[in-house]
Amino acid sequence: MRSRYTAFAIGDADYLLRTWHPTMRPSTVETGSGWLRLEVLDSSGGLLDVEGEVHFRAHARGGVLEECSRFVRDGGRWVYLGAV
Repeated sequence: MRSRYTAFAIGDADYLLRTWHPTMRPSTVETGSGWLRLEVLDSSGGLLDVEGEVHFRAHARGGVLEECSRFVRDGGRWVYLGAV
């Protein structure tokens, strides 16, 4: 989650697309929208799990995005599946 937030903040669209589950991946992604900080409120899933969730708040100049995101393992690495 933290690496995806950083990718949004610095404009690394390629990384975001690589870490998006292939069945849910958009063709393009918009980045660099003035993100200021990330708060991880709760998470589940660990090294031996195949899926997990992260509840977070991402603060930006224009407001706050709060989401509970679902991640799954794909080829041994965590990828973003979508919002719960």
